[in-house]
Amino acid sequence: MKANDIRNKFFDFFEEKGHKIVPSAPIVNKGDPTLMFTNAGMNQFKDYFLGNKVPEVRRIVDTQKCLRVSGKHNDLEEVGRDSYHHTMFEMLGNWSFGDYFKEEAISWAWQLLTEEFGLAEDRLYVSVFEGDQSDGLQADTEAAAIWAKYVPKERILYFDRKDNFWEMGETGPCGPCSEIHIDLRPDQMRSQQSGDQLVNADDPLVVEIWNLVFIQFNRKADGTLEKLNEQHIDTGMGFERLCMAIQGKTSSYDTDLFTPYIRFLEDETGLKYTGSYDLQAKKDIAFRVLVDHVRAVSFTIADGQLPSNTGAGYVIRRILRRAVRYYYSFLDRKEPLLYLLLPQLASFFKDVFPELEAQLSFVSKIILEEEKSFLRTLDGGLRRLGQLEIDDGVLKGSVAFELYDTYGFPIDLTRLIGQEEGWTVDEEGFERALLKQKERSRADAKKEAGDWHEVAHADQLVFDGYDHLSLKDIKIVKYRTVKVKEKDEYHIVLDATPFYAESGGQVGDTGILTIGEETIQVLDTQKENDLVIHKVNRLPQMMNATVIAHVDAQRRKLIENNHTATHLLHAALREVLGDHVQQRGSLVSEKYLRFDFSHYEKMTPQQITQVENIVNDKIRQNISLIEERHLPIAEARKAGAMMLFGEKYGEFVRMVVFDPQFSTELCGGCHVNATGEIGLLKIKSESAIAAGVRRIEAVTADAAISFLNDLISELNDIKGLFKSPTNTVRNVQTLLNQNKKLEKDIAKLKSEKAAGLKDALLEKVEVIKGINFIGARVEGLDMTGLKPLAYQIEKSLTNAVIILGIASEDKANIQLIISRDITNEERDAGKIIRQISKYIHGGGGGQSFFATAGGKNPEGIELAIEACRRIISES
Repeated sequence: MKANDIRNKFFDFFEEKGHKIVPSAPIVNKGDPTLMFTNAGMNQFKDYFLGNKVPEVRRIVDTQKCLRVSGKHNDLEEVGRDSYHHTMFEMLGNWSFGDYFKEEAISWAWQLLTEEFGLAEDRLYVSVFEGDQSDGLQADTEAAAIWAKYVPKERILYFDRKDNFWEMGETGPCGPCSEIHIDLRPDQMRSQQSGDQLVNADDPLVVEIWNLVFIQFNRKADGTLEKLNEQHIDTGMGFERLCMAIQGKTSSYDTDLFTPYIRFLEDETGLKYTGSYDLQAKKDIAFRVLVDHVRAVSFTIADGQLPSNTGAGYVIRRILRRAVRYYYSFLDRKEPLLYLLLPQLASFFKDVFPELEAQLSFVSKIILEEEKSFLRTLDGGLRRLGQLEIDDGVLKGSVAFELYDTYGFPIDLTRLIGQEEGWTVDEEGFERALLKQKERSRADAKKEAGDWHEVAHADQLVFDGYDHLSLKDIKIVKYRTVKVKEKDEYHIVLDATPFYAESGGQVGDTGILTIGEETIQVLDTQKENDLVIHKVNRLPQMMNATVIAHVDAQRRKLIENNHTATHLLHAALREVLGDHVQQRGSLVSEKYLRFDFSHYEKMTPQQITQVENIVNDKIRQNISLIEERHLPIAEARKAGAMMLFGEKYGEFVRMVVFDPQFSTELCGGCHVNATGEIGLLKIKSESAIAAGVRRIEAVTADAAISFLNDLISELNDIKGLFKSPTNTVRNVQTLLNQNKKLEKDIAKLKSEKAAGLKDALLEKVEVIKGINFIGARVEGLDMTGLKPLAYQIEKSLTNAVIILGIASEDKANIQLIISRDITNEERDAGKIIRQISKYIHGGGGGQSFFATAGGKNPEGIELAIEACRRIISES
């Protein structure tokens, strides 16, 4: 059975049992500040378990794109080394929110695996929770009794809390779970050792395929458990492992989820994949790394996360660069390779995850440019390694870490080069530096959330900030204290609020809460999934009193100006540049707007002006807002609404329109009632932030006028610097021309001086064992003039060694040239410069025929020259 058929059978089975099929949430987790990426099927349903949201249906089935790059078995550096772990994987799941429980979950799981998929019953083992005294929990005999209807008792295994008690995090919904494991070993191996001894023992052929979680409790911040009002079912089945079992394979990489891409790589590289799991079989590991990592990188970019140097973007860049490192080092591929896999990947997943095929050109471009960039980094790293100081055959761990952390140069490649060059890496020093970085990251991210304290019950939490900026007679539902970097934050949830929580690029509202005689400042408004959290400066004394909520109206007004202007800007860009323009990110604040969009070249000044003119024309037309707050998504599509990739839309959406022929978007943000309220838009800058992604920053209303006034003021100041201020452009151009002429004159003088120095230095040639040696400290030249001088001298001689030094204040620089035809193991410019750079208290390196060094001790230049003379005389 093919992978796509397996997935469809899973859907059909649960749809027949009253489950609604829902699409995967984006792999990039935007609504939950505790997660960068969706790492489990339950993430998008978290609010249902927490009681923050009422599910529209009680039974759901889906497949979820997940990404895991940390934790047990999920360390990124380990992926590709074994047969069944991955970065991105699909999690098939069926869900019950307060509907069915253990009986149905267990019986249906058994029916699907054995009857529908035909897995051999005698190869299946199940585990149940053995209980935990510290939590006061008994063994899950209920689940065991249900399993006993289908499975012999000797294959019902009890495990502790680590393996069979599932928790969302340190706090939150949790409960015992029951895992289904399959023994994929050959019959001969099974006859020698029973599979029950290998369950949860990290055997690659006895693996978990399905976890049935029985959510019954809530873990509080103090570690205690409380029973939930409703019981839920949350199941997760690894799709890759299920395909491995059904297709009779012993590795998920041998299923049709991966084999087409492995065959493509074989054709592209001319190398053969043998399927070896020997850790020395680097070529085979490289094949697996590539076909795994391309999925993670492609779908994450398609869902809106571009590679970058921070946060989630850094994780994606790290995954991509690991793939490049493997094909560079072990497939001997020095040209981009990953991006070539995308057409096949997009076609395979088009029916279940269509977002990749819809953005194939864009995602391919991003990956191609990232590959090119890192290949240049690898080449540059190799050159930099050649210039580093090696002390007694050891590269300092701190230096190796700098290469890794700052330049992205992989540590294992540094080790490999060291082996070839005859030096080693200070591994302990590298690990210390790496540990310090991790500790800093953990300290920066440290956040301790206290329990929510319930004050009042609310059937529904209401946002009423589109129509009102103030609300009376509202209640505090719950509150908590969160410790962030040793400081307390105070969070309040209201039963109704006019405060907009940060989302969709729009910043959160600020304002005040009036509670009796108290005034509490709202410093920010954020979301945790769909829960609106008001961050306040302190907790009120009277929690049960009614609340009056006031949004900062002036600040909101400026935010609305910029948000509507962003919609107008998006439409204008598509009109001027083409329909390929898609939003790739935005920030809407009270001060300015930032808009990222897909486009492959720098906008011309004329295009920027044209876009500005279109937007400002729409502003002057004073177009009224048309808003549909509860529109079926099918009708929104029919209306041609702009939908953003990477966003999770429900069955009903909010559509915002400013002229149906111009701007129609799905949006949950705040907008002006008519475009005339914006006043004016002025684009401040247009730049590139990634391959194929441009960024515009702009201001509106009073901020736009202030920006223009500042420009005019600066222009007037520049005019005032000239005697004749009537033609400023001509005056500046004349000044630039004069400066250019002066620079040429200076360069000519330097050249003439260098020519004189050349003649003088040639008169100082020493002959050492048949080698023409010149060593001197040079005055009156900088580094840009020193290299040409040294090469000019070398051309006038044969068998030459030329070492020149210059001093500038407290800095020293040395350049060494050795004629190529006399370089050897002893006469190697790079090695010599590393030896003598200690005299100038610095370091250096280079090639065998040319090397440089820099340091902080100008007084040591003569000593370095003398040391070089000594080395040449002894060579």
